[in-house]
Amino acid sequence: MSQPPIQPRTLKGFRDFLPGPMLRREHLIDTAKRVFRSYGYSPIDTPALEHSDILLGKGSDETDKQLYRFDDAGGRDVAMRFDLTVPLARFMAQHAGTLGAPFKRYHVGPVWRGENTQRGRFREFLQSDFDTIGTKSIVADIETGLVIQDLFTALGFEAFTIRLNNRKILTGFLDHLDLTGQATAVLRALDKLPKVGREAVTAELEAEADVSASQADEILRLAALEGGNDDVMETLESLSASSETGTTGVGELRQVLEGMAAAGVPAGRVMVDVSIARGLDYYTGTVFETFLDALPDIGSCCSGGRYDDLASLYTKQRFPGVGASLGVDRLLAAMDELELGTRRETAASVLVVYFEEDRRDDYLALATRLRRGGLDVEMYPEPRKIGTQLKYADRRGHRLAVIAGEQEWSAGTVQVKDLASGESVEVPAADAADTCHRLLET
Repeated sequence: MSQPPIQPRTLKGFRDFLPGPMLRREHLIDTAKRVFRSYGYSPIDTPALEHSDILLGKGSDETDKQLYRFDDAGGRDVAMRFDLTVPLARFMAQHAGTLGAPFKRYHVGPVWRGENTQRGRFREFLQSDFDTIGTKSIVADIETGLVIQDLFTALGFEAFTIRLNNRKILTGFLDHLDLTGQATAVLRALDKLPKVGREAVTAELEAEADVSASQADEILRLAALEGGNDDVMETLESLSASSETGTTGVGELRQVLEGMAAAGVPAGRVMVDVSIARGLDYYTGTVFETFLDALPDIGSCCSGGRYDDLASLYTKQRFPGVGASLGVDRLLAAMDELELGTRRETAASVLVVYFEEDRRDDYLALATRLRRGGLDVEMYPEPRKIGTQLKYADRRGHRLAVIAGEQEWSAGTVQVKDLASGESVEVPAADAADTCHRLLET
């Protein structure tokens, strides 16, 4: 008796990508890589699996619970990476002698967290990180903000806000409240403020961080500071005056604001937001979160900050670092909602129409010449009616169709048809690639 077929299905929180979404994803990643390289970042890669002790305790209690952890075939205790920053610290500890410092890297790869799924958030997702390791210079912090600015602009977003804070400001304020020992729990709770609201955060501060009601109120009043950057900075300077750590944080934050402005970031694009805490334990200075003005509820689409002590978990050497992680899946969801980018099911802009059966080799040669001319070209595989092939091209998202019948072959010409306008132009076959490039640029 034959076995019934296995039901095709995917695990909760995991996805297949069809050609259209995958093309948009690749476009986003290619754009990000182009921006990273323009600042001198170099690519690296690390394994999906790490020894569990490399990852445990390096993010937060929550990320520890979300780890995909198991014994492998060799009986080793392993876990799948939950982000790309902790593996970077291990990577630097192993390869510092070869890499030197400062070292600028970008890394694109999947990560895994066993968390509840929601819009734009999955259990397997792609991260795109960039970091500068081996310097405490505020220039690296400023440059991180500039990369975010250039990246979102290159992707076509016109209205977005880069929110800034500095963990030293929060740490200094907690010193003032005699809450230094509870700093980790307080910052984790504060990081949830935009998601769960003031009441829930107050409850967590009192229950998990052993904070009094009056202390919780002071923390949340600090986080609620509003106004223009200059006004907020003046208030922070006053509140931090009694704390050396807090004063240092305010000074660093002011330098980042001044540096980004000097580099041409538009006024209003950067906002000081004292509620930004970043829940991961390793942040020590500047922190970034980036929100789309039209879709604020989708959450931060690019987050990060400075983490001066992370690599010291694996080596006695000091590797101060700063960087950020691009929320690829959230950005793709946002681009779909905002209808940014093209809707195509093919990477080829040009379709070579094949309908004269005895001219097969000529069509193959034509497609090859167009590719050598720098075009992405698909040739229809069967000699079908022109109308059938043009419908295929329209459905798949080809921009142009190159058509040659017996009359064109005899004259040494081709027809180049713009599938959006329906207009055609007849040109010498030798000029077909240049004509296609010109039409694609309009």
